[in-house]
Amino acid sequence: MQILVLNAGSSSLKYAVLETDTGQALAKGQIERIGIPQAAYVRGGQIVKVLAMNHAQALAAIAKFEDFSSVQAIGHRVVHGGLAFTAPSKINDAVLTVLEENAKFAPLHNPPNIVGIKAARELLPSLEHVAVFDTAFHANLPEHAHLYAIPKETGLRRFGFHGTSHGYVTKEAAKFLNRPLEQLKLISLHLGNGASACAVRYGQSIDTTMGFTPLEGLVMGTRSGDIDAGLVLELVRRNGIDATDTLLNKQSGMLGLTGAADLRDVWKKADEGDQNALVALELFAYRIQKTIGAYTAALEGVDAIIFTAGVGENDMRMRAKILEKLGWLGVQLDAAANQAKATRISTPDSSVAALVIPTNEELAIALETQKLCQG
Repeated sequence: MQILVLNAGSSSLKYAVLETDTGQALAKGQIERIGIPQAAYVRGGQIVKVLAMNHAQALAAIAKFEDFSSVQAIGHRVVHGGLAFTAPSKINDAVLTVLEENAKFAPLHNPPNIVGIKAARELLPSLEHVAVFDTAFHANLPEHAHLYAIPKETGLRRFGFHGTSHGYVTKEAAKFLNRPLEQLKLISLHLGNGASACAVRYGQSIDTTMGFTPLEGLVMGTRSGDIDAGLVLELVRRNGIDATDTLLNKQSGMLGLTGAADLRDVWKKADEGDQNALVALELFAYRIQKTIGAYTAALEGVDAIIFTAGVGENDMRMRAKILEKLGWLGVQLDAAANQAKATRISTPDSSVAALVIPTNEELAIALETQKLCQG
C-alpha cells in the first residue's frame, strides 16, 4: 500500500511516499520557509525555489513535482492528541473540530499540523486521511506516572511525546535481539534537538520524560528540560509570561548554556577549550544517566538501552560519555563497535545491551495509517 505521510511545521512541510510492504520511500522532500516569497523546496538533495506563502500552496507545489496517483491514503503527524485521541484516528469534520479545540495543548506544534491537514484534505479530498499522534504511545501511562502532585480538578497531567519514534525503535530492537517485545524491558533514548527518554515494559510505555508539554524532561537544544517551578514563577515575575515562554522553549537548553543549540557545534566549542561547552556536555549526559538509573528502577531491571534520532544515531562521543558511568548496570561500551556505527555497541559480555536503532517515524506513521485503513 502506498501512503503519503505529511508532517506540517509552522514554516515547513515535510512529506514522504512510502510503500508499506517494503518500507521503501518512493519519494521524499520538504518545503522550508513557508511564508517567504521564495520558499526553499528540498527534493532529492536539490533545492528548488517555489512560491509557498501558505501550506496549501506548499502542498500544491509538491504535487507538481510528485506523482500521487498511486497513493491510497494520507497519514498526518499530529504532535498532541490530548485525552481525546489515544490512538490513530480517521479524520473527518468532527475530528478536525476536536483537534482545533485541543490545539492549546501544543500551541507550537498542533496549529501547523492542523493547517497541513486542511490543505491536504482540500487538495486530495478523495483519499482517506489519518491522524497519528505523538502522544498515543503513552496514552496508557499508569496513573502514578501521568499525574502531577497538584489538585486533580485542574485536569492537567503528563502526556509524553516522541511516541511514534519510541514505539518504532523498541519494536526494531526486539527484532534485532530476536526476542518477543512482550518479554523485554527497554529504555529508549530519542536524542535530537528535542530529546526524551521512555521506559517500555513488554511493549507498553510506563514512563517518559516529556510531560504536559515537550518542555519537561531532558536537556534539549533550546528547551530547558526539568526546572524548578518556583524558578519559572520568578522568571514570570521578572519578564512576563510570553518572554518566559520564549526563554524556556527557544533560548535555553544547550543554546542557553553555550550559545549553540546543535551538539556538533557544542563539541567544537568544547574541543577548543570552551569551559561552558565542556560543562554543558557533562550536564547533558548526566541528566540522561540519572534517567536511565530511575527507569531501571521503574522497570525493575532492563534488557537494553536504545539510542536513536539525530544525536543518538550519529554522535558516538555522546553515546560513549553516557555509557561510561553505567558499568554498574551491566553495560560496557564496545569502543570499536561504537566507532563503526554498529547496531550493538555494548561488549558481548554485557548483561544489558546498548543498541543504536535508526528511527523512522514516517514509516511508523505509514504503517499505522495502513492498519487503520484496512481495519
